[in-house]
Amino acid sequence: MAKLKITLIKSTSKCNKNQKATVEALGLKKIRSFVEHEDTPQIRGMIKRVSHLVSVEEI
Repeated sequence: MAKLKITLIKSTSKCNKNQKATVEALGLKKIRSFVEHEDTPQIRGMIKRVSHLVSVEEI
């Protein structure tokens, strides 16, 4: 499977609690932090929910 590199590019300070929880569940804590996840439908759904806060690259 392909891997995704997900980077937090905007702050979560003014987001609602569901979006903050999604970012935290992805494993992102600080701006410019990144994580690598497998490309699954569950991860894609989480990315779609917070697409305005993160950038995604395929590896």
